[in-house]
Amino acid sequence: QVHLVESGGGLVQAGGSLRLSCVASGRTLSSATMGWFRQAPGKEREFVAAIIWNDGFRYYTDYAESVKGRFTISRDNAKSTVYLQMNSLKPEDTAVYYCAAVWARPTMPREGKEYGYWGQGTQVTVSS
Repeated sequence: QVHLVESGGGLVQAGGSLRLSCVASGRTLSSATMGWFRQAPGKEREFVAAIIWNDGFRYYTDYAESVKGRFTISRDNAKSTVYLQMNSLKPEDTAVYYCAAVWARPTMPREGKEYGYWGQGTQVTVSS
């Protein structure tokens, strides 16, 4: 059984930074596509970023336009952990952030329904 546990959320001022972590257990992470999503109050869940290790030599990443250039997704397969480094945070980044995983998918889906496993979420609040 796969478990994903996020951490690293908190309260930060606009312009600040946070790093979220997602630790996976129960299955080898190296072949998984990992994604970060977020959901703000009253809004639908939205894609933030995804990462996949496609050819054994390098990772591929994908970002939502709203976070491109500010957020960086990375992974450490040895630690079964995926990170989301968030810089230059804005109040509109306030949301619950979730990590998600899917195996046997050589792409980086932006639709949450394509992911089979989810963490419990971690709250990120950015004050103005």
